[in-house]
Amino acid sequence: MAASSSPSDVLGRALAEARWPLPRLFKMSGAWHLGAGATVIAAPAQWEWALGAVVLNHALIGATGLWPRSTWLGANLRRLPEDSAARGEVGLTIDDGPDLAVTPAVLDLLDAAGARATFFCIAARAERHPDLCREIVRRGHSVQNHSHRHSHTFSLLGRAALRREIEAAQRIFADVTGEVPRFFRAPAGLRNPFLAPVLHHLGLRLVSWTRRGFDTQRSAPAGVLARLTHNLRAGDILLLHDGNAACAPSGRPVVLEVLPALLERFERETLRAVTLSEALHSTVLPRTSETSGVIGAHEVMVAPEGVDASEVGDGSEVANASDASAANLPADAPPHAPCSTGNRVRA
Repeated sequence: MAASSSPSDVLGRALAEARWPLPRLFKMSGAWHLGAGATVIAAPAQWEWALGAVVLNHALIGATGLWPRSTWLGANLRRLPEDSAARGEVGLTIDDGPDLAVTPAVLDLLDAAGARATFFCIAARAERHPDLCREIVRRGHSVQNHSHRHSHTFSLLGRAALRREIEAAQRIFADVTGEVPRFFRAPAGLRNPFLAPVLHHLGLRLVSWTRRGFDTQRSAPAGVLARLTHNLRAGDILLLHDGNAACAPSGRPVVLEVLPALLERFERETLRAVTLSEALHSTVLPRTSETSGVIGAHEVMVAPEGVDASEVGDGSEVANASDASAANLPADAPPHAPCSTGNRVRA
């Protein structure tokens, strides 16, 4: 959280956000502050206890932002909806790309298994490798927002800075892929109380995960796979990385060692990997000259209520639709996907 901000500031700004459902923790925090103020008025000698209660409240809110799967700061998608789970679907999400050395191989593995994934991409990388980002969409996958720069200080940003960071990424993805993201994942999953109202205003939905393999830190593919598949069931959202992947003993990125076995596990258990848009029926409309412009509240392009997502399309037509058989991969994409030696960002 920004150093100059307090929970009371957050509450005031949150209430100004149109139709943002105030989380229970925020309501409790407001009551906490009012109670502390009333205590000081009624019994001035108890001011130290009142101050301690406020400090404890601040600490609780700050600690909650360090819990990626928490819903105390606002809505947070940790599993697919029940109807999706009933269809035997799982959400495979892949973060921190696109990466020229890894992403093409990930796409080939997914194609071979007939699986679909949601790629939470870093916008600055998508801007550097637009053809690869478009190829992700062309192959039937989904590109979603993982921030503009994936900064280590993302969770310390104030409301205005968060909005600038996320809006910049939205514009880049819309320009590169022709689609406006509907989902957002915070860098490292860390956030602060300002994020939920900003996402609400931009028409984005926060996504975390059911389980992750820590494949940016752990080099043993068997251990990563075990974390992802322990108690695996329909409706789970799983997290892997095509960017900043750790190196397996083979010298290849861990994701490429784990993914084939994970996809085989899906097949054995009759689970189907789908994009988040498929699972939630929130297909993004392609960006057109009629719908382009400022991306903000009530301007994000989504399938209208009552319109079947299948009538909208999956967006794959936006990239080289006239040559669907073309690979469209960058000419310098390495064929054997060694571990990336580029600058690493926090996973």
